[in-house]
Amino acid sequence: MEVSEQVVKTNLLGYMHGAHAVLPYFKTQGHGILINNISIGGFLPVPFGAGYSAAKFGLRGFSAALKAELRHLPNIHVCDAFPGFLDTPGMQHAANYTGKVLKPGPIVYDPSRLANEMVKLSINPMAEKMVGSFSTLMRFSRTILPGLTTAIAGSVIRTYLKHAKKTEITSGNVFNPVNFGNSVYGGWGIPGKPKAHRKYIALGAAVLLSALLIKKNA
Repeated sequence: MEVSEQVVKTNLLGYMHGAHAVLPYFKTQGHGILINNISIGGFLPVPFGAGYSAAKFGLRGFSAALKAELRHLPNIHVCDAFPGFLDTPGMQHAANYTGKVLKPGPIVYDPSRLANEMVKLSINPMAEKMVGSFSTLMRFSRTILPGLTTAIAGSVIRTYLKHAKKTEITSGNVFNPVNFGNSVYGGWGIPGKPKAHRKYIALGAAVLLSALLIKKNA
């Protein structure tokens, strides 16, 4: 439970404190741009990652509330970025109490892609920005088939944990810094080659379409 509290403090309260600090300045000067990196985790619940899901769903709600409050100030923008899995050392740094080696999903994006999108948002702000086709597909799937999407996610993770290699239990960098994984990339993806992900996107789209047809004809 203590780890989940720290995750919420970082991924939700951290953003709330940041907004609380800068919004008075934005209101005084009459303009400003606040960018929240929410991730697809704000739409797609992560089984066995309840603390993370609580933080990300909460952050999306917090951001939506801020937008409603600031509607009378059109030059103050609150932007939400929703990337999919990124090839960063985040997974190595994370706490892991499963006793199994953890890896991100097969569709992993170059983190510079998110960085570039955030720069674009700082120049041309917009309320939401989906980063990568995978995040768009998962958001659509969760919206159209919420129960099925969540069930599949749980089944995939449960199956992975059943067959994954064992590893030591660790609190990662939740309570203390770690001296590994200090590079930009985590070594999970194919930096600079987004086309390599298209076959997975096409497969996911085909599965989603089939599920919709089955539901419609049931």
